[in-house]
Amino acid sequence: MTSNRFSISGKVVDVVSREIINAEVYVEEGRITSISKRDSVPDQYILPGLVDAHMHIESTLLIPSRFASLVVQFGTLGLVTDPHEIANVLGEIGVDFMINDAKKVPLEIRFGVPSCVPATRYETSGFVLDSNIVESLLKREEVVCLAEVMDFVGVIEDDLEVLKKIVACKNLGKKIDGHAPGLKGQDLKKYVASGISADHECSTLEEALEKISLGMMIQIREGSAAKDFEALYSLLETHPDRIMLCTDDLHPDDLIENGHINFLIKRGLEKGLDLFSLLRAASYNPIHHYGLDLGLLQVGDYADFIVIDHPKSFVVEQAFRKGVCIYKNKEVLFNVSNEIILNNFSRNPIQLVDLAVKSRNGLLRAMVVKDGDLITDSILCTPKVIDSNVVSDVDNDLLKMVVMSRYDNRKPVMGFAKGFGFKKGAIAESIAHDSHNIIAVGTNDEDLLHAINSLIEMKGGIVAVDNGECESVQLEVAGLMSNKTGEDLIREYTRLSNFASDLGSNFQSPFMTLAFMSLLVIPKLKLSDKGLFDVNEFRVVDLFKEE
Repeated sequence: MTSNRFSISGKVVDVVSREIINAEVYVEEGRITSISKRDSVPDQYILPGLVDAHMHIESTLLIPSRFASLVVQFGTLGLVTDPHEIANVLGEIGVDFMINDAKKVPLEIRFGVPSCVPATRYETSGFVLDSNIVESLLKREEVVCLAEVMDFVGVIEDDLEVLKKIVACKNLGKKIDGHAPGLKGQDLKKYVASGISADHECSTLEEALEKISLGMMIQIREGSAAKDFEALYSLLETHPDRIMLCTDDLHPDDLIENGHINFLIKRGLEKGLDLFSLLRAASYNPIHHYGLDLGLLQVGDYADFIVIDHPKSFVVEQAFRKGVCIYKNKEVLFNVSNEIILNNFSRNPIQLVDLAVKSRNGLLRAMVVKDGDLITDSILCTPKVIDSNVVSDVDNDLLKMVVMSRYDNRKPVMGFAKGFGFKKGAIAESIAHDSHNIIAVGTNDEDLLHAINSLIEMKGGIVAVDNGECESVQLEVAGLMSNKTGEDLIREYTRLSNFASDLGSNFQSPFMTLAFMSLLVIPKLKLSDKGLFDVNEFRVVDLFKEE
């Protein structure tokens, strides 16, 4: 730990004035009192801590305090997180847990209030956050925004409940985040005019530029399933003041292998982007946009900064928060201790007959799944039929998908997906955006049944099965997160991931991709516990289409 008064020297990276100076930084009582130029300084860089402008901590499979102790090594000192995953499962209780657990660590963790719980009425969620509850949560000091407004249809069609949430947020002077993939033209103009000021769902340059032209901030996302940096990085050259960086949904193995926001900075530098534009997108822009209580390495600011070897390699040597050293020499200098079981999981095991899909006349409507993309296509396929039942067709990569409520015992709903590429086995999980029901995909009903019932037995987690052999990670907090340390959780998840990779899929993150196949607000075809859903028509459609 660091005393109340100290100084540190190095190459000080000033993202406000866009210059690097050799200087000594003086700190007293948690704040920077002066910065004095020096002729000679140690060969190290001092710069503001990094900020993830939009993420869901739940996707890392770690509770907030465990996540903080893992991510500080990558230079992250702040983040804006939307707890809508746990809110769909546990409502206000879940949001309270996330906020209270985050308070145990020194990082600047601020929250958005989930705006769409559930995301649509075409799925079963554990709780509903109506406008009255949302308004109450928005008043909390830990909250900086109304989180991603996924119900863009509700905004465009003046849905009263949606508008009440937006008005409540505007009255409190807090930001409103968007979620509008592919929205354009007059509909987009109305969406932005409602007060929504940021969006992380752009996947093309054209889409991002239209949103910027209407005044929006664009959060360039690079998560485990959705990866938009390659398509959008040029915006950091053309519109640097309108860009923030985020991960949205990041699995723990990707986090430990690649890093966090520092990974995007390194990638940007490799592409020849300006260092200051990158660092401002990862600090200055989100700090000012959301009003975060995080210093920017200016005199009078809180002493919130990191010390790295060099921007290109970005090895973090130290991290300071309000003048206290919280990370040094690969050691986290704050304690995390939390063992909690908090869940909402009421589901009995199923039988093999529950997974049967009776053959009918016509072609199958199937979703086309793509690696690194949350948007699916919709195609018509000839079903493979055995004993009057439609089954997975491994040779044509047309696999059965199952979604079933975790909150009651209604029958499973089946669909079919093309693109996963599994040659054997099945995978299942209780992470299924956004209501987090049980979702599974597999090459045969026996392995599907084994995976689903194993998941039910442990009351949430992630499972892979092959011919009776099973690997799993239990997620005892809402079926979404673990109390384990980041290192222990990653060890378990890596073992599971390696097992699943032997099933034949070449997807970088098949579990993360599967989790989004029930997200009914991203086109085109998705599957919920209430049926196959056409997002463009915004209605449940039949599995079969008559010829």
